[in-house]
Amino acid sequence: MLDEFSWHRLLGMMFIGATFYAFEIPNYFDWIVKTTQFRKGAKATLSKTILAIAYFNPLWVARHLLFLKLFSGQFEAIGFNLLEIAFWSFLVNIPISFMANYIIQNRFRQKWRFLGSAVFSALMAIYYALSETIFS
Repeated sequence: MLDEFSWHRLLGMMFIGATFYAFEIPNYFDWIVKTTQFRKGAKATLSKTILAIAYFNPLWVARHLLFLKLFSGQFEAIGFNLLEIAFWSFLVNIPISFMANYIIQNRFRQKWRFLGSAVFSALMAIYYALSETIFS
């Protein structure tokens, strides 16, 4: 979209997705289920949604931006400004994340939540990559 395609970035992010994210996210979603299993109704629904949003917090976004910079070879662009971009990116995205995570956590069967989150995360990865342009 910004005419900045990079095989290194694509392969690096595929590696991160297939290792760190593939391990972290399903385990976190399992934790959400265990943590909220005794809650019922709106309290359970809201808890699951908020816990899912909390996982993809500004530090997670900043880490994702850091990976993008590392795999793009833009080492000089790595700095605390990524935290500021991540904060604004997260804040602006809350309404969309709330709806998506509500659907994923409360409407998808547990075995499909990782796939649902992966699809949503892939869309959000585009947003996070663009967030540097939007929020800089």
